[in-house]
Amino acid sequence: MNDQKEMEAYMQLMLSFANVQKNMVRFIQKSATEKGLSIPQYSVMMTIISCSEMTQKTVGEKTFLPKSTLSQAVDGLVKEGYLDRRQVEDNRRETLLALSKKGKALVEELHHQEDGLHQVFKAASEQFTSDQVAELLIAHQKISTYLKEVELEVTAK
Repeated sequence: MNDQKEMEAYMQLMLSFANVQKNMVRFIQKSATEKGLSIPQYSVMMTIISCSEMTQKTVGEKTFLPKSTLSQAVDGLVKEGYLDRRQVEDNRRETLLALSKKGKALVEELHHQEDGLHQVFKAASEQFTSDQVAELLIAHQKISTYLKEVELEVTAK
């Protein structure tokens, strides 16, 4: 009986994460489509906004996009003027990416989009106290750290 309760608890937690992610993806799809972006393009822009510039290789590592999908997304963003691309001076095989003014403006629009992910998630999170948010962040970090450690162990075998 105790094993059954444990299984139910971890399954509920896992399904909860899956539900949140599924709902977030729906908002991302809607926002991306409304702005004429693919989901990979949206992911690239949201990844790069946290830094002034980033290598394409790093963007790929952070987004887990396959190289071909990443290249297509970057090419489309450069073509639309949302992204600036240049070769790294010391390593001509590496490409440095940065949001253009137009790209930064689009990300700002996405952040403030009334029914977009950022505003909806902000509203959803306002139902929690700051202590509850802190506890939730700690719990998520513990799970994330554990999963990364297990992944490293598995890949090291």
